[in-house]
Amino acid sequence: MLKEISLHDVRLDPNSLHGTAQTTNLKYLLMLDVDRLLWSFRKTAGLPTPGEPYLGWEKSDCELRGHFVGHYLSASAQMWASTGNPVLKEKMSALVSGLATCQDKMGTGYLSAFPSEEFDRFEAVQPVWAPYYTIHKILAGLLDQYTFAGNSQALKMVTWMVEYFYNRVQNVILKYTVERHYRSLNEETGGMNDVLYRLYRITGNTKHLLLAHLFDKPCFLGLLAVQAEDISGFHVNTHIPIVIGSQMRYEVTGDPLYKEISTYFMDIVNSSHSYATGGTSVHEFWRDPKRLADALGTETEESCTTYNMLKVSRNLFKWTKEIAYADYYERALTNGVLSIQRGTNPGVMIYMLPLGSGSSKARSYHGWGTPFESFWCCYGTGIESFSKLGDSIYFEEEAQTPSLYVIQYISSSLDWKSGNVLLNQEVDPIHSEDPKLRMTLTFSPKGSVRSSTINLRIPSWTSASGAKVLLNGQSLGNNPNGNFKSVTNSWSSGDKLSLEIPINLRTEAIDDDRSEYASVKAILFGPYLLAAYSSGDWEIKTRQADSFSDWITPVPSVYNTFLVTFSQASGKTSFALTNSNQSITMEKYPEQGTDSAVHATFRLIVNDPSAKVTELRDVIGKRVMLEPFSFPGMVLGNKGKDEKLEIADANSEAHSSEFYLVEGLDGKNGTVSLASIDNEGCFVYSGVNYESGSQLKLSCKSKLSLDDGFDEASSFVMESGASQYHPISFVTKGLTRNFLLAPLLSFVDESYTVYFNFNA
Repeated sequence: MLKEISLHDVRLDPNSLHGTAQTTNLKYLLMLDVDRLLWSFRKTAGLPTPGEPYLGWEKSDCELRGHFVGHYLSASAQMWASTGNPVLKEKMSALVSGLATCQDKMGTGYLSAFPSEEFDRFEAVQPVWAPYYTIHKILAGLLDQYTFAGNSQALKMVTWMVEYFYNRVQNVILKYTVERHYRSLNEETGGMNDVLYRLYRITGNTKHLLLAHLFDKPCFLGLLAVQAEDISGFHVNTHIPIVIGSQMRYEVTGDPLYKEISTYFMDIVNSSHSYATGGTSVHEFWRDPKRLADALGTETEESCTTYNMLKVSRNLFKWTKEIAYADYYERALTNGVLSIQRGTNPGVMIYMLPLGSGSSKARSYHGWGTPFESFWCCYGTGIESFSKLGDSIYFEEEAQTPSLYVIQYISSSLDWKSGNVLLNQEVDPIHSEDPKLRMTLTFSPKGSVRSSTINLRIPSWTSASGAKVLLNGQSLGNNPNGNFKSVTNSWSSGDKLSLEIPINLRTEAIDDDRSEYASVKAILFGPYLLAAYSSGDWEIKTRQADSFSDWITPVPSVYNTFLVTFSQASGKTSFALTNSNQSITMEKYPEQGTDSAVHATFRLIVNDPSAKVTELRDVIGKRVMLEPFSFPGMVLGNKGKDEKLEIADANSEAHSSEFYLVEGLDGKNGTVSLASIDNEGCFVYSGVNYESGSQLKLSCKSKLSLDDGFDEASSFVMESGASQYHPISFVTKGLTRNFLLAPLLSFVDESYTVYFNFNA
């Protein structure tokens, strides 16, 4: 079994994608107030309650209140281990101390933000919202404070809490039956078995082991034990934690049945219930196997389920070293975790990851949460996910020659104590026009040199024999995909171990075996799920295509230089020239990361092969066409004088689409005008004193127009596009239009489509 590397020994590159996500999360953890987190705990304990409670699922009358506080304890402990932030250490220590005061005041070991009467209802099998779910979060959070931060007070609090609940469960069984106890577990209980097995591994107290067994939920694990593919209809996030607990049972008892259970579980979820993101669930439940195509919508892939499936796959990898589990981890982390933050806005995350055609992360039942008013279950798992991004990059195997497994390629540094060496992993930015992952490990021994082995994952998604591994520039031979490349060396200062992996495009059919959905597929680029900027269109044309390059092509990075937004002031409001359902209108200037920003962005196509363009101003005086950002292959066109502008096919003979980009007619510094080539003296014209929705037309300048604001209405500020191409961007041919593709993780509020209907 592989050994975990401590978060204390791993540091993410703050400028990397993962480092940025971690920093955004750290800012959120530091924003939260200890008194507000403690408010309901103090109220329950009969203590003074300074400040006011948070809202959402931490509201003072919410039956699940306190769950996020448990997650915060875990997340802050993991984040402190990952960053060493002293302010966070002070904040989380104050939170533990405040909770200890509440527990001492109640005097029974009980600790929660709600009174113990909720457990009376739970044990009577009466309606109540998952009290053990919240208790699990508090127990796990306190245990993490002990494990990651060495807080011995937190461990004492956990053991006292567990003694209280051991007595409660014992009383239920003695008063009624063990069957009555198991009936009550039909409510969501989180990972009670998992945290109790973890506690037993620390304390060796057999009470903790017995109580863990009593939360194992045999009615579910039994189905998996006999390999009955019958998880349909089960609430997903109730039952994945049960499997994680069974994995911990295997680790502490060695009973192979529980290894087999989680192996089978992972197999059936991946083969019959998973999206191309690596996630699962429809409206929080599992459907019948291979029945996902007609379930695509806004309420797909609850974020909590991805958080928990990552734990399942991580454990399986530790036990087996199978590449498939590491590949899964990479896919689910990349698409299912990195996709749920709203850019770098601290404390703004989603509950569900919408996967239907024309979806948006901003448009679902929950939409984006808010920092102080949401606190959903997925906020709790979210802050944990972004606090432990470094926990599955490296694993080690202890032996006479220590061995390190590098399973995720994330820019980071590692203090590898067993190998007596410092490693720095640097991953080059990935671009679609240069489809390779390049990673370099640089070694700095800490003392006497010793031999050790580095094992590099060659993922299954790369070509069969295209990976290159080099030690100090010397090739190390054949490197088949789906394997580890092992390199043993006595590492010297400055040694470099490099990896270059081709990243391939591929399609993947949705988990649905009905013939009418055989053409529904997703497009992936290595581990990245690609999404199209689309409000619902999903027809892709691959007819007569012999290879991917016949229907999908990379967007050159230089194209970002030519992305522009044309703006203009009307009254006190700034407006932008916008593609509004193929008509051209003036709309209020957009916020980045929105559909409005997408529709207000155009690519300048310079129709002069000899022109040297290094910045936007170099385009002035050139013949150009304007291609809408999200409609590649279309252009802004007109049908003549006084005709309204519209979006047309670039090859349309009915439209004129070329313009001279000239200095603004208004004579102001920095403005430009778009002069028609086919209609001399005519310009793109917005109108005077207009409002949102005003349509633009081609209007011609005359003596009568000299004093009517024509020059101002035909002059625009040209600036860098409100939207930009992601470094990983492609254009693919559609049946009626082309699509711009980018990684799902890069979308903010924009509409997108991730599954397509392929027309052969």
